[in-house]
Amino acid sequence: MRAKILAVFTAAVVAAFAAAAAENEPGSPQTSQAAPNAAAKEPAPPPSVTVIGARDAHGVLGREVRSPANEDMGRIVDVIVDRDGVVRAAVIDFGGFLGVGSRKIVVDWNALHFGWIANKSDSITLELTKDQVAAAPEYKEDTPLIVLGASGSLQSLQFDH
Repeated sequence: MRAKILAVFTAAVVAAFAAAAAENEPGSPQTSQAAPNAAAKEPAPPPSVTVIGARDAHGVLGREVRSPANEDMGRIVDVIVDRDGVVRAAVIDFGGFLGVGSRKIVVDWNALHFGWIANKSDSITLELTKDQVAAAPEYKEDTPLIVLGASGSLQSLQFDH
């Protein structure tokens, strides 16, 4: 009985070694199946690169927003984009003093004028009066956006769920 078990075990070991040796032989069917995996491990091509001059683009978060009459309108605290990545609106922290009593409102991106904002102290102009902004509804996360625009002809931000 022991001889039979030993013979079966030896045959299994020999078969395993033979299969492993066949995988390493060039031209074997298993080698050609491994080729697509080797191609998948090639490094990805380098990303494209765009250089934007330091005078041509600046961040807007935290920037002061002023009315055309030079009234303080608050600061930009967030930017709203649609599903296509198109910037639609800005969230402005408006009112209050040192963050107390302030509230967030949403304004149409097209109502903002950036002009020259090379320094952090340069402000962005909003085409609305302080009274219009003060009357705007407050922005709350996870609720429909009510976007205040200068022209009054905004497109809704409808998304399918």
